[in-house]
Amino acid sequence: MKRLCNKIYTVVALTFGLTLIFTGTVIAAEYTIRLHYEMPTTAPLAVYGFEPWAKDVEKVTNGRVKVQTFPGDTLFKTKTDAVEAIKAGIADIGFMYAWAFAPQFDLTDVLSVPFVAPNAEVASRATWRIYQKFPEVQKQWKGVKLLAVWTTDPYIFITRDKQIKTMEDFAGMKMRMTGGMATKMMKLLGGTPMTIPMPQNYENLQKGVIDGMAAPAEAILGFRLYEVVKYYTLVPTTLVTQEMIMNLNSWNRLPKDIQEAIMRLCGDHAAIRFGGGCFDRAWTILPKRVKEANRPMITYTPPQEEIDRWIEKAGKPLWGEWVDTMVSRGYKNAAEIQQEAIRLVKEISRGKKDNWKEMFPFPE
Repeated sequence: MKRLCNKIYTVVALTFGLTLIFTGTVIAAEYTIRLHYEMPTTAPLAVYGFEPWAKDVEKVTNGRVKVQTFPGDTLFKTKTDAVEAIKAGIADIGFMYAWAFAPQFDLTDVLSVPFVAPNAEVASRATWRIYQKFPEVQKQWKGVKLLAVWTTDPYIFITRDKQIKTMEDFAGMKMRMTGGMATKMMKLLGGTPMTIPMPQNYENLQKGVIDGMAAPAEAILGFRLYEVVKYYTLVPTTLVTQEMIMNLNSWNRLPKDIQEAIMRLCGDHAAIRFGGGCFDRAWTILPKRVKEANRPMITYTPPQEEIDRWIEKAGKPLWGEWVDTMVSRGYKNAAEIQQEAIRLVKEISRGKKDNWKEMFPFPE
């Protein structure tokens, strides 16, 4: 972080710009907000998320706010510097991963445990409501303005040579996992977890160094993993939360009516846009890409009684471990938070599903 701070120039201190438009007297104020995100502009989160969101901010504020986007980690390194960089004002708004700054935001990752959430839209909306309801969760974000939180779609299993149908099929299989909760889940299921950087998994699958991995559809698309696997076992396992945070000074400088307009595009609205509209959307695109690549896509969904075995073996123990860990860190109502998150998943799942299809349509 010291090196990061050394790069802050005077101009960076003015990242939040205020331009007054004169025609004799002041008639309007235009605010320029700098939005930093990690991905290239071709990534689903950029195409379906950040760039349209930026344009919509300009629309709902009637042009009083302009959002300038900085893709590709151009202003700072998201996974190591996002929180302090936003606090320092290097950008006004920044994308981040809660897990990268563990344990600071661990309560927000309540739905990262396996076998709970069915898709990204439901998990994202439930996570936002958990933030709204529990002061303990809100307190973790006190140094910044949390605009939005969403999740990836739950990771499924993709494999090269063998379809996973039962828990016994994991025995002897080398499976790339993300670490943390996902790695613990794989050990409990009986497989051998491997920790490999994401860009190296294509080659490792191609050469048979690993037998498969857990991945969301968005990553299967983005890293073209469909070119080197055949089998897809459709069981929703772990997921990852992602966030959009804002510098508090930048936020507080905005007039109340502009704050209210921006928040209409945040919260639950953003959970649907980013969770459903970016991650769940990937499942509508993936089969087309697989077909275009002339690759097989052999899917299998285990019956509920088999999934229940997985839950008993590698789900419930990790649900309990999450609660115990949070309690050890001083969050005495961790069980209540988890139970409410699970209840919300069930409640939202019973309602209208896939809202993103109507709210955020894109020509495919």
